[in-house]
Formats: sequence, structure tokens, C-alpha cells
Amino acid sequence: MVTSVAPRVESLSSSGIQSIPKEYVRTQEELTSITNIFEEEKKAEGPQVPTIDLKDIDSEDKLVREKSREELKKAAVEWGVMHLVNHGIDDDLLERVKKAGEAFFNLPLEEKEKYANDQESGKIAGYGSKLANNASGQLEWEDYFFHLIFPEDKRDMSIWPKSPSDYIKATSEYAKLLRGLATKILSILSLGLGLDEERLEKEVGGMEELLLQMKINYYPKCPQPELALGVEAHTDVSALTFILHNMVPGLQLFYQGKWVTAKCVPNSIIMHVGDTIEILSNGKYKSILHRGLVNKEKVRISWAVFCEPPKEKIILKPLPEVVSEAEPAIFPPRTFAQHIQHKLFRKTQDALVSK
Repeated sequence: MVTSVAPRVESLSSSGIQSIPKEYVRTQEELTSITNIFEEEKKAEGPQVPTIDLKDIDSEDKLVREKSREELKKAAVEWGVMHLVNHGIDDDLLERVKKAGEAFFNLPLEEKEKYANDQESGKIAGYGSKLANNASGQLEWEDYFFHLIFPEDKRDMSIWPKSPSDYIKATSEYAKLLRGLATKILSILSLGLGLDEERLEKEVGGMEELLLQMKINYYPKCPQPELALGVEAHTDVSALTFILHNMVPGLQLFYQGKWVTAKCVPNSIIMHVGDTIEILSNGKYKSILHRGLVNKEKVRISWAVFCEPPKEKIILKPLPEVVSEAEPAIFPPRTFAQHIQHKLFRKTQDALVSK
């Protein structure tokens, strides 16, 4: 596949261009649904992404506890995405993580380039921008920083930003607490399927093998936001994805045939159910299609942490307990690596068909 290195989107944004290069302009079909994100966020009518309060998730009171867990399960079944509040991770730590990531992106371009990844050779960790593939040739209006943050013994500290000084400490603390939150969520989703509490955790690799990959998405101001996307429509391949953001709207979910804009909920963590859990649950929990819009006025930054099973060790398929004659398996068995390849292949085919 022929690939070409795109310029950093930050450089394009700060160059003063009035119109964006054609490879950033979305397809006609997509353009019909791209609107002003600030106006969309103000809308009070229509469906809203559910907010799930976790403060009673381990309540001593059985009824209170079960009601809280039922709400989380319902959101996972109906939406596959939710704002988590009272999630147990200190607001100060969330601020430190965000401040550190923002400070990295505020470094001069040549400093950031020292951490550049090399996608051509398969080195995806580090600082990067999307490469254009020859199927669609389309680019997204974002730069990013990507690295594995947990388990600690699998990290490559040589690519972690040295500046700002708090980056490593804040991100490491956050990773550890997020891993605990993932266990809690997986246990509730397990019970929701009538399984043992530890089952889903075990199926996605457990404490040793489940990988937490952080991608800091940096969406510079865009002179023509009505023509571009920060991230094109996709579902996450992960088991779960946890997202922080800098309170600038941009995330949209494809719900009941329409794009719904996620509100900015203070001190919340957005959580997506990914394909991995959708497959294991045989579609009972949803992996929702979503995308990111950009704007003219404000830089948007999000911190996505993908909780991913090992690439080859586990066969992903609907669990026998959730399959029956009435509800046969709707997903074929694949390793996580095969699932990713299958999605890329389908995307390439779709792009060639739409040319």
C-alpha cells in the first residue's frame, strides 16, 4: 500500500491558510451531516448520552447497589457510551494529566518531532499524524501522541515525554487508577450477562495481559470545520475506552440513525464499550459508531485510553453462556489482530467502492 507522510496538522493550522488541502475534505455523503459543534452542543432536545453516577456502585445497601449497576448495564446495552461521574479518580489528578498532555503539545514542533513515530516501519508509538492510504487518500484534522501506559513492565519509557516534568508521574498514577476502574466496570458488565464477576476480565487478558494504550488527540483550529473531521466515523476495537477532554465539544455518537453530540460534563470520564466486549457479549453490549468534529475557535484535546486484549493469545468470540438456539453467535471467532485486519480490509474495500 502506498503511503505518504502528511504535514503536521498543527503546522497547517498555524500557517494562516484560509482553505484546507483537498485530502482533508470529507466525502459528499459525510459533508451533509457535519454541522457547527458549538450549536449542536447547546441543543437540549433529542436523545442525550447517559450520565452514570458510580458513587453507589459498591454500596452496602443491596437495593441501592443493584439500581446503580443496572443503570450502567442499561447504558451499555442501549448506547455503549456514557459519562462516568464519581468514578473515584481524583479531579486534581485528572487536571494534572490534562495539563501535562497540553504542555507537551505546546512544545515547539521540533521538540515534539524528537518523539516522532515511524508508521512505515510499524513503530506506531510516539508523536504522529495519520498517513493517507491509497484507498481513500483522506486525512483527519488531528495530530496525536500514542503510547502504552499499563502494565508497567510492558511500558517503553524511552518514548515518554521528558517535558513537562510531571508527565510521567501524573500519567503513571492515572493509568494505575484507570486499570482499577476497568476491573470494576468489567465485573459489573459480567454480572449483567449472568456470568461470574471475574469472567470478562479473564476473557480480555486479566491484569497481566490487558493493555492500556493512551492516545492524546490534538485537534488544532480548522479554517473550514464544515469540510473536515478530527476523527472519521469508527467503532473502537478495544474492550473499553476511557476518555478525558479539555471541555471543548467534538465527540458525536451515531444513535438511532442520527449523529448525537456529547455534552461536556465537568470531571467526568467518557467510557465506550468497544468491539471486544460487543463480540464477547454477542452484541448485547453495543460498540457505538462515533466521530470527532473540529471547529474554528478552539483547540480540542482528548485523552483516550484503549483497554485492549493481547493481539494473538485470545480467540474473541461470543461466550457460550450468551449464545443459544434462539440467539446464535453473530460474530465469527478471530484473534484481536485478525479483528483489526478484518476492519481495515473492509474499510479499504468500502473506500475503493465509493471512489
